[in-house]
Amino acid sequence: MAPAPARKPTKAERTAAARDREKAAREEQQRRERRHGLLAKWGVVLAALIVVALIAVVVVNNVRGQIPDAGPAPQGGNAQGGVTLLSTTQTAPTGTDSVDTASLPAEPAAEGTVPDGITQVSSGPLQVVAYVDVNCVHCADFEAQHADRIGAWLDAGEITFEYRTVAFLDRASRTDYSSRGANAAACVADSAPGAYLDFNQRLFAHYEQGELDDEGLVALADEAGAGDISACVEDGTYRPFVKYTTAAAQAAAVGGTPTVYVDGALVPDAVADFDTAVQEQLDAQG
Repeated sequence: MAPAPARKPTKAERTAAARDREKAAREEQQRRERRHGLLAKWGVVLAALIVVALIAVVVVNNVRGQIPDAGPAPQGGNAQGGVTLLSTTQTAPTGTDSVDTASLPAEPAAEGTVPDGITQVSSGPLQVVAYVDVNCVHCADFEAQHADRIGAWLDAGEITFEYRTVAFLDRASRTDYSSRGANAAACVADSAPGAYLDFNQRLFAHYEQGELDDEGLVALADEAGAGDISACVEDGTYRPFVKYTTAAAQAAAVGGTPTVYVDGALVPDAVADFDTAVQEQLDAQG
């Protein structure tokens, strides 16, 4: 028996099927438009976020560059931007009230020139001057290796030790850690000079653990016996002094840290040769 011929759809059925196809096409088009609309909206949001981020970077960079050229010096701060220790708990009482980078030479000194304020001492304690940066690994090594001897020589009255703490390595930090750490050290020198050496040694000992935020610097100062320096740290009171110290070092052609002078002479390798350089000069004094 032959199969029955397939029934052709009626006109009404064909019309209904065409309407269904048109409806499905419209719905698909609407879905595509909604997807495109959402993508466009998210694109606008993403672009806005990028603009905000760029503005934030510009603002931060502008703030970083707005440290005044002139400002107060901490207790014991000198005309070269240093603070001199007479013992482990005493800084030199003389110093300067304020500093201004405009007072520095416009052109850097010739390479090899001994910076101002560094001299050979004919009698009395041997002068030691160290240019350091709190974010410098070799400075941390210098402190770790020589801190005990420095303390012993200081308390024996055999040397004075001057920190000239610069901010050469701010370029390697998103938070200007070199400047912030140096500012915190100056805050301690001003308000609690008896804790100045201890704070510096703790600061360098923390190097391998990474940068400290302001709260961490304040806590470290408190551990060193300096009390609460939070207002000084948060206000950046001595950031101009740090800026001045850094500019003075650059004007003196100091090329890196640690750069250390003993009895007016540069120690070629401060980490390796410092103890020997000091002891030879002490022996020569008799």
